[in-house]
Amino acid sequence: MKGFLSWIKSSAKIKRWIFLILVGIILSCYGFAEILVSREMDFVQVAKVIGVFVVGFTCVVIGLVFIQKRTLELVIESETKKDEIDIQSLIFNKNVYDKGPNIVVIGGGSGLNTVLEGLKNYTSNITAIVTISDYGKAASDSRRQLELLPLDDIKDSLVALSAEEQNMDALMNHKFENGRLRELCFGDIYLSAMKEIYGDFAESIEKSSYVLKITAKVLPVTLDEITICAELKDGTIVEQKDKIPSVVTEKVSSIQRMFITPTNSKPSPGVIEAIQKADAIIIGPGSLYTNVIPNLLIKGVAKAIKESKAIKVYVTNIMTEPGQTDNFSITDHIDAIIGHVGTGIFDFCICDTGEITPEFVRRYNQDGSDIVEQDISKANTRGINIIRRDLSYIKGEYIRHNPDVIASTIIELICNDLRYKDKQNETQYFLLNSKLKEEKKNDKKRKKAKREKVKETKPKKGSRLKKKSKFQAKYNERIKSIKTSDKKRVENLKLQNENEKLEKKNAKHRSVKKNKK
Repeated sequence: MKGFLSWIKSSAKIKRWIFLILVGIILSCYGFAEILVSREMDFVQVAKVIGVFVVGFTCVVIGLVFIQKRTLELVIESETKKDEIDIQSLIFNKNVYDKGPNIVVIGGGSGLNTVLEGLKNYTSNITAIVTISDYGKAASDSRRQLELLPLDDIKDSLVALSAEEQNMDALMNHKFENGRLRELCFGDIYLSAMKEIYGDFAESIEKSSYVLKITAKVLPVTLDEITICAELKDGTIVEQKDKIPSVVTEKVSSIQRMFITPTNSKPSPGVIEAIQKADAIIIGPGSLYTNVIPNLLIKGVAKAIKESKAIKVYVTNIMTEPGQTDNFSITDHIDAIIGHVGTGIFDFCICDTGEITPEFVRRYNQDGSDIVEQDISKANTRGINIIRRDLSYIKGEYIRHNPDVIASTIIELICNDLRYKDKQNETQYFLLNSKLKEEKKNDKKRKKAKREKVKETKPKKGSRLKKKSKFQAKYNERIKSIKTSDKKRVENLKLQNENEKLEKKNAKHRSVKKNKK
């Protein structure tokens, strides 16, 4: 009974459609009754009866359609707001969530994990294809003792896909401090155990999704021992990934091309199949030359992406990377990828609007990094659809991609594709569209809260203080900094003028004294 009553709560928004169906049934019954009780009917009476019946029947159909649509929306809400809705009363079945689109994300590092963090809220059919690129780098004590591959990116992706990220991160990166396990990392021990059980790294990582209850798969792009190399424009060859930025800076020569050795490295089992089955393929964000491009250089990967009919999206970086993408624009990022693997690798490019608080940009400037130049008009000439979104947000002291904005933009592209294919009535479309609407509402709430916060800083009515402009509200810290700098500059000029006057006075005094002698 309790479960039944939950269906007629105001928050369920189902009563209106139940009422519409009842009205439709009453009108339809009235039309039938008129026909049964009337012996003779003129044209007006016939038209009236037919009209009432048609309206009633239409109400019943509309009510049934919308009550089913709302039921699907409640299923989505029950997954995302388990604390607010009784899942059992809604007969929730997690298999519905498994009907989400197949999405493949290719990359490495924090950029890849940001995309995974956002997409896991829409579908469980995610495959993260991660680069293993730390060969040649000094292995940790834990990795050396357990004779493990460099799987740090794999572990980070498993953490990003977990429902409890903080707890999973603490567990996978926990180092033992005492006993025989001292200096060993739990994540390394776990992956080593999984390898012994299944006998193969690719399979052991894939099975980890089930063991750890992760709603996705993580695959290494290759199991071969690869080395990421760079050739600079002056001909210098750098064969260690972590030394590329320092050599570029030292030689004052930018990267000409990237290559891997051995060049015929094979993709790990399941990688090509995942790309072929994908509804959407996401490349980046991440280190362009050391995380993104190396994945595409593995034999068969770029070819499979080009032949795929999936939606192909590249997410650009927000900031440039010293020693890799100095002074790079959006077009430079696109050209770098096309230059290595050719055209057709992606159809859409999601980039940031570049609206970042100057104080944070200045901190990055000190390390040689800057905002990626927004040359949209030039980028459009590459035949790529450029999508601009406010991707950046501040996480601690760092500028990061907003996982929710990236995910909602990708899901919106998939929904538009389903509309184009006339699949609006499919379960997948209902699920995605419902979650997308919810995210848009949340985004509006966030923006509203941000505006209200700005209003709190504004002077009250009747105050003689001038009303702050939007620019002032947004760049208040920047304005203060500029004013402080200007004030110091004026003070320095005054001191300089006073020193010059004093120097002239002393010179004149010395001249007079000399003449007297």
